Amino acid sequence: MAEIPAVEFVEVSRVFSVSARDEARNVRAVDGLSLAVADGEFFSLLGPSGSGKTTCLRMVAGFDWPTSGQIRLHGRDVSRLPPYERDVNTVFQDYALFPHMTVQENVGYGLMVKKIPKAERSRRVEEMLDLVRLPGFGDRKPSQLSGGQRQRVALGRALINHPRVLLLDEPLGALDLKLRQQMQVELKAIQKRVGITFLFVTHDQEEALTMSDRIAVFNLGKVEQVGAPSEIYERPASAFVAGFVGTSNLLGAALAKRLTGREETFSIRPEKIRLVAEDQQPTADQYAVEGVVREVLYLGLYTRYQVEVAGNSDLLVIEQNLSGAPLEAQKARGRKVRLVWARQHMSPLTM
Repeated sequence: MAEIPAVEFVEVSRVFSVSARDEARNVRAVDGLSLAVADGEFFSLLGPSGSGKTTCLRMVAGFDWPTSGQIRLHGRDVSRLPPYERDVNTVFQDYALFPHMTVQENVGYGLMVKKIPKAERSRRVEEMLDLVRLPGFGDRKPSQLSGGQRQRVALGRALINHPRVLLLDEPLGALDLKLRQQMQVELKAIQKRVGITFLFVTHDQEEALTMSDRIAVFNLGKVEQVGAPSEIYERPASAFVAGFVGTSNLLGAALAKRLTGREETFSIRPEKIRLVAEDQQPTADQYAVEGVVREVLYLGLYTRYQVEVAGNSDLLVIEQNLSGAPLEAQKARGRKVRLVWARQHMSPLTM
C-alpha cells in the first residue's frame, strides 16, 4: 500500500480577480497543480516572485482557499477548513514575534492558548530553546536579539505544538548572507531532529539546493520540474529551470548542430567546460570547439570567461582559481582557445 503524502495538491487552481483601468480580469496564480510531499520530507517550492509558490503555501495554511481542486493533509481534504483545524504551523520572514513578550513567553504562547499547565509549559519551552540553540535566552525580549536569534525563536514557537507539517515562507530572507548560510545548515539539522515535514518557500536557489530533499520549480503558476537538488541542477527539464537554478549555457538546435552535430536544444553548465590549448585533442567521449576569449572576470574563488564560438555566439566558462594566478587569467582576453566538455554533461531540454 502506497504511503499517504503529508501534503497533496490535487488539480489545484487559484484564480484572483483584479481590476486595472476599470477593467476586471482574472489572474491564474496557480494553474492545475498536482503535487505530493512525502511525510518527513524537506520539500522546497522554488521560483521567482509571482510564480505561485507563496499562494500554494497560504492555501496549505488555510489563509487562502483554492478556486478548484483539493488540498490534502495526510489524506484529509482540508481545502475549506479554517487554519486552526489544520495540523500545521507557519514561520514567516518577518518573524511575527510579540515585542512585549519575552523569548520564553513567545515560544510558549501556543501552549498557553491551549491552557497547558505552567510547569509543563516551562519544561517544554526549555526543551525547545535547547533545540533551537537558545538556552538561557528565555528572559530576553525580541529587541535584544539578533536577526538569526529572532528567527530561531519564531521556529521554536512554531514547533512547540508538534505540528505534523511546518510551513516556512522565505524565513531567511531578512538575514545577511553569512547568517543565512549558517541558518540553512541549522534549519536542516533541526528538521532531521524533529522528523516532521517542512514545506519551504524560497526564491533563493542556494537555499533550495542546500536544504531540500526535493524541489518543485515554479513558473507562472505551474511546476516546471520536481526532483532532488542534484537532478534539478544536473538535468534541468526546461530552459527556464536551466536558467533559474544556477547559470547555464543554452544551446538552441541550430547552434548545437554547428557545435556538436546534434540538432536538439541543450543546456550545459559553465563549470563543466574546460579551456585548453588550441592543439589539445578531445577524447572520444568529449566535444571540442574553437573560440576566442572576449571577456574575463576574476571573482576570487573562480574566474568567468566569455568565449565567442561559431562566429557570433558566446559560451560562458567558469574555472576555479586553483593556480592562484589572476593576472595570467586576465591575459587570456583576445586569445584563441579550445573548449572541451564531456558529452554526458550536455542536458537535453524537453520542455
